[in-house]
Amino acid sequence: MQHRIIVLGAGYTGAFAAGRLARRLHPGDVQITLVNAEADFVERVRMHQVAAGQDLKPRPFAEMFAGTGVELKLAKVTAVDADAKTVAVTGADGAETLAYDTLVYALGSGWTDHGVPGAAEHAHQIASRPGALKLREHLARLDAGQTVTVVGGGLTGVEAATEFAEARPDLKVALVARGGLGDWVSPKAQAHMRKVFAKLGIEVHEHADVAEVRADAVVTADGTEIASAATVWTAGFAVHPIAAATAIETTDRGQIVVDRDMASVSHPDVFAVGDAGYAIGDAGVPLRMSCASGIPMAQVAADAITARLTGAKAGKVPLGYFNQCISLGRTEGLIQYVTADDQARSVSLRGRFAARYKELICKGAAWGVANPTYGMPVRRRRTARAAERTGTAVKALA
Repeated sequence: MQHRIIVLGAGYTGAFAAGRLARRLHPGDVQITLVNAEADFVERVRMHQVAAGQDLKPRPFAEMFAGTGVELKLAKVTAVDADAKTVAVTGADGAETLAYDTLVYALGSGWTDHGVPGAAEHAHQIASRPGALKLREHLARLDAGQTVTVVGGGLTGVEAATEFAEARPDLKVALVARGGLGDWVSPKAQAHMRKVFAKLGIEVHEHADVAEVRADAVVTADGTEIASAATVWTAGFAVHPIAAATAIETTDRGQIVVDRDMASVSHPDVFAVGDAGYAIGDAGVPLRMSCASGIPMAQVAADAITARLTGAKAGKVPLGYFNQCISLGRTEGLIQYVTADDQARSVSLRGRFAARYKELICKGAAWGVANPTYGMPVRRRRTARAAERTGTAVKALA
């Protein structure tokens, strides 16, 4: 009987994990099912580009996983029963229940309004493709001189504000940040960021908390009203709520608590990767929600599952950080080198070279997901049970 592996979510981490498992395990021994609501891979790190009017290369899952042995099920996940080891989904054929032996939970995260009045009603989000496309249509209808206000001074907010300002110089762009602009990067990097913002004419409201979002304005805690024909909310993300409703141990934020193998500490047959997992990095601090964390987590989980099933020994994948790649429009960028625990070093790359560097990183991440059987030798190992039947030798993972 085949070992049933179900992967929930086909973002960067889920798709990567499914592809790695497919090239690690013998197709006769395992059944890998990838469940996702959309038929195409979404480059989430580029949603600000989509909102600004740019078109991305389509990446259909049917083409990505053709010939890999991965079965794609287009459906929305509605529930997980970790004790019964089943997943409830709803797709074109209606509701059904899928049974698993091993579950890879990669449902990721979406935007959260943090309870700010009016945000849910009046703000746009770019954490999903539907949200980015909706904002794109809205921005296309704006007249010259109207203001786009981006709430959130993190990576997503900085990239969105600069993208909009560059793509639509006829509009006014404002950024509202709880802290200082770029206060998490090194002094030289921060100075470059400020220079680019000034060049693009972006109005920055630093050390400001948003108290209310209205249809035509953003109101800060001190009563300042910022005119806004389009408000874009990038102030934080919330994980998919399904895990918190299960018997799986989660944090207060709903992330699944995992060990070094990305296995749930309460349900070892459940592996959580990407934003859905609460993992401690090699530096002893929790990994932040990001693609930079998610891909290594997916690699660790896939190799741990392979090792568990085949009896091989998995190599240790580093869980730490190297740099932060920030686009500041299409022609400017910033590469901030960081410590393993994500603290800024004094070294950074800035300008056009950094923009090209960031573009290569984005393309590389998408290519790696879209080509799951390439980039390394395909070594499909027999499971321990199958090896016993066939007399196949089990070796350590490469």
